[in-house]
Amino acid sequence: MRNRPSVYDLWSQKGKKKWAQTHIDTDKEAEAAYKSGIEIISCEPDNYFKKVREVAPNAFLSVGLKHGTVSSKKEAIKKGFEILDMGGDAVYCSHSIDWIEGMAKEGIPVTAHVGLVPNRATWTNFRAVGKTAEEAIKVYQNVKDLENAGAACVEVEVVPVELADFITKNTKMITMGMGCGDVCDTQYLFCNDILGINSGHYPRHAKKYVDIKKEEEKLQQLREKGFKMFLEDIKSGNYPEDKHLIKMDLSEFEKFQSKIK
Repeated sequence: MRNRPSVYDLWSQKGKKKWAQTHIDTDKEAEAAYKSGIEIISCEPDNYFKKVREVAPNAFLSVGLKHGTVSSKKEAIKKGFEILDMGGDAVYCSHSIDWIEGMAKEGIPVTAHVGLVPNRATWTNFRAVGKTAEEAIKVYQNVKDLENAGAACVEVEVVPVELADFITKNTKMITMGMGCGDVCDTQYLFCNDILGINSGHYPRHAKKYVDIKKEEEKLQQLREKGFKMFLEDIKSGNYPEDKHLIKMDLSEFEKFQSKIK
């Protein structure tokens, strides 16, 4: 029996429940997110994915169809079914409307993307999208086009809170909000931001709750310290000590010597 949320479940609770959502890169991150109570997880269909499904059995997994990895609607549909067969609940796709519509017509739940779409950022740059009336109209039209194409969910990234609120109230899709205030159906943040894994720039909407990067640096220093101590012990003769050795009984060693002669 399926216990994890379906698209129908999400749609049924639209406007009634705020879902927490994060994007993970490893099964360890997925397990921690799931055990903490996060019910919607985004990830990639990589070598970690099978384990991610195991450690987060009742999470809704929106699984990325990496931009550019397919080159036709037919390939997108095939890959979409493969992701569902692997245990995904929705297929993230930032490709064209035609491909999204093709997958949706075959019953594949699709997560689309509007606003700041990193794969298409050459057209907007990495900035808030929709701050002018003209640009907001384009974003909203994109939302309605995706809805009409059959998308189940839409990531709304770095758009003004007023526009995100309007979109959420005027689409049946689940809006997955990142950098849009608290008005979307999900509150979405990458685990790299939450856990402090990034070593570079943190966007304005990010909030770092713990600093794993700093702890990793401490661990790396401990690794180096351990290796240096090992080398020093070898040079000084402090390793191996007598307690580290395996010794033969003297009579057995003498017997060995006599036999090989």
